[in-house]
Amino acid sequence: MQINRDQFLEDGYLVLKQVIPLSQLENLRASYEHLVEKQKAIWSPDRSPNTPPGGVWETAAQPRLILQQSPLADLIDQYTASAIEIWLHPNTQGVSSELLDIPDAAVTEMMMMCNPVIDRGPAAWHRDLHPIDTAPLQGYIDDIIETGPRYVQWNIPLYDDDVLWVVPGSHLRLNTNKENEQLLADPRAPLPSGIQTHLKAGDGVVYILPILHWGSNYSTKTRRTIHGGFSNHTQYPNLDFVEHLKAPNQRTFENWEKRSIEMQNHTEAALRAAIKRDKQNYHSNLEKLCPNRKEKGKMLTTIFLSKMVCFINLNKNPNFESISDDLRQKASNAHPTTLNWGPKFADRFSFEEARTLWKRFKIVEAKLQMDEEHFFPGFQSGPMHYFFNQMPTDFNVTDLISSWSED
Repeated sequence: MQINRDQFLEDGYLVLKQVIPLSQLENLRASYEHLVEKQKAIWSPDRSPNTPPGGVWETAAQPRLILQQSPLADLIDQYTASAIEIWLHPNTQGVSSELLDIPDAAVTEMMMMCNPVIDRGPAAWHRDLHPIDTAPLQGYIDDIIETGPRYVQWNIPLYDDDVLWVVPGSHLRLNTNKENEQLLADPRAPLPSGIQTHLKAGDGVVYILPILHWGSNYSTKTRRTIHGGFSNHTQYPNLDFVEHLKAPNQRTFENWEKRSIEMQNHTEAALRAAIKRDKQNYHSNLEKLCPNRKEKGKMLTTIFLSKMVCFINLNKNPNFESISDDLRQKASNAHPTTLNWGPKFADRFSFEEARTLWKRFKIVEAKLQMDEEHFFPGFQSGPMHYFFNQMPTDFNVTDLISSWSED
């Protein structure tokens, strides 16, 4: 499949025809529909009290299957393996590798978005960005401009789908004043700057986060849209599902898992270098965590590490008072593309090591917050202390390392 990477980098998205070859479309529909029925059977008994018999299937505005997570991952078999293997096709994994400019992009999430059982109307315009537990928008923009995206996301419908709108070029800029005015007035109405993606069955749209986008209408029209993304590395709860895949695809997932473990080890090594105030090893492991990234990209990665330090401290001491309430609510959410490896990773550090790490990185958290709560539209968050848009203007990686001699 031929793609225009320059256009992708400029606009932030590409619409590609027949990402799913026509010869595979019916088989994929059958595989995913089988998984939908299995997921519905899981949701029904797991429902909360006083909810409809179908549980999530009946209450969600956009029911989602998450293939890589148990218990659904445990239900992958020889009849539904194609739902996993479409993510290793040259039209998905190959295209993603080319767009990311890396040899072997790893699939990070494998999902399917379904229609609700009653009309839910439009969602709100948003960027898939959480400054609380990741970084401000400008940090992503600077990194993308310097070196290119670290992550690409896909929507690939099995039936015609025109739900998604995007704002071309918004991955490289903050919201305009006009966009903010309109989003504050009604975040669920079309933006004049938006473009609707009209996808035929088997087509795909691939886009750069944090592009501003919109789910325009969650109606009862049948929707079975494959959704997920690719990055340099990933993380899976387990790889039991790969036994049902073709042998080369099994090896691909195993290689991605090895790379994920390597990235966890580099994360640990960078943090241990900080504990020891070892400037050289910190820089060395920072380079391994974000190879070929420039100064602003390394600062973005350092912010990711500071969030990991927060999560380590909260896992070692749930009553740790130095962490803001904003961030505390996100503590259990693993997010490997931003180096948050989840609670198990925290066990690599002792209680005292966690406290020392906080001493090293608390200056980063302070630089990312203001005294008063504030709000900007177009984010998946309400008012908070963390900056939505602004990166620290008077602080970089060198300044962080210099501060270690003072803590």
